Amino acid sequence: MAPPQVKYTQLFINNEFVNSVSGKTFPTINPQTGEKICDIQEGDKADVDLAVKAAREAVKLGSPWRTMDAQDRGKLMQKLADLFERDAEHIASLDTLDNGTLYTTMYGCVQGSVEVLRYFAGWADKIHGKTIPIKGDFFCYTRHEPVGVCGAIIPWNFPAEMLSWKLGPALCCGNSLIIKPAEQTPLSALHIASLIKEAGFPAGVVNIIPGYGPTAGAAISEHMDVDKVAFTGSTEIGRLIQAASGTSNLKRVSLEMGGKSPNIIFADADLDYAVEESHEAIFFNMGECCSAGSRTFVQEGIYDEFVKKSVERAKRRVVGNPFEEKTESGPQIDQDQMDKILSYVEIGKKEGAKLECGGQRIGDKGYFVQSTVFSNVTNEMRVAQEEIFGPVQLLIKFKTLDEVLEKANNTQYGLAGGVFTKDIDKALTIANSLQAGTITVNNYSGGGANAPFGGYKMSGIGRDLGEDALHEYYQVKTVIVKVPVKNS
Repeated sequence: MAPPQVKYTQLFINNEFVNSVSGKTFPTINPQTGEKICDIQEGDKADVDLAVKAAREAVKLGSPWRTMDAQDRGKLMQKLADLFERDAEHIASLDTLDNGTLYTTMYGCVQGSVEVLRYFAGWADKIHGKTIPIKGDFFCYTRHEPVGVCGAIIPWNFPAEMLSWKLGPALCCGNSLIIKPAEQTPLSALHIASLIKEAGFPAGVVNIIPGYGPTAGAAISEHMDVDKVAFTGSTEIGRLIQAASGTSNLKRVSLEMGGKSPNIIFADADLDYAVEESHEAIFFNMGECCSAGSRTFVQEGIYDEFVKKSVERAKRRVVGNPFEEKTESGPQIDQDQMDKILSYVEIGKKEGAKLECGGQRIGDKGYFVQSTVFSNVTNEMRVAQEEIFGPVQLLIKFKTLDEVLEKANNTQYGLAGGVFTKDIDKALTIANSLQAGTITVNNYSGGGANAPFGGYKMSGIGRDLGEDALHEYYQVKTVIVKVPVKNS
């Protein structure tokens, strides 16, 4: 299919597309070719200030958004979901053009975004408090009220889907937002801005500011009139956002960050199935996935055969044009990411891991990397401890359940994990013992809008999706009323 036409390149503030205050622009690049797609208006502190002002007006007492019936808020969200569905092909095409992910993957992500919006739209009129029987002549109740102005800083690997993960719970709780898409992938967010306006959301409820992290992102994180920041991205940047909250107004922070997730294969697993699932666990989306199964632990009895089959599968993986149906992996997001991945290949070789296949750039145009497999990896190696975020499978041998549990948990991260076995006792022991937010058994996929997602340890704070995500976007108010007592 042909690449899409780009229509929206400006900031979106107070329901209008506008140029940045500075007039500066930045290029967004096609990772398949390394060539510029178009120039985008570059937001920075002055633009964030304008967006925050509009967002604050949108949630002030008496505003149309603040006084809207909960059911009507849900209906607006349902209408937005309808528009997502109507424009699914275009949104997916924009993301494929902008970040190199397979069109089929991005189309599925947009459909997932529709489900997220519909799920949270259904919650809009079901967020309520309690009555509490406290001592004395009092009537006590709680109210769940919106946090207020929320900043959302989203990553480049699943642009539209990650936007919906922040948009859904924030809107259904009655908040307003300032969203900063990743500078590498602003196109789908700006198209979605047009859908926000078309759906009929009041001015200022959603504002979208493309720009760079140290300027636009920092301005959101440090702003004294932003009540909460939700971030998905690297642990390094998440730390900066949390620190900025502490030095400004102690705003709420929810963080979904990096991972080095263990994928454990016991000798009794279905070998061919485990090889294929483990392959997809790391090579899906070119390895640019925070929950990727990036440490594959294989029990010693099947290790050599697992390595052989994994190498054969990696060599068959088709890397190329993400718009073509036969393609299984597209390019990496940019030059920096490609160089980082290739540098880790060199680190792995120097550390003593055996490069079984791949490990090189493909061609000299675009940012394509071969599907790479290392064997003889130990859990102490840098490649097994640091997030590569690329198509590099690391195969680690283990003997016993206790050994693999200790090694699997020996990481600063705790986002996800998987286990393959026909023994339910082993499966549940692993699932209950891994220090991670999402564990899969005999698969490395699944999930949905109603299943919470987030990390332990350095992988994050708080949860996206499911009912648990709502807690990040409302605050609880206790009201105590003195009740007159009549003498009988």
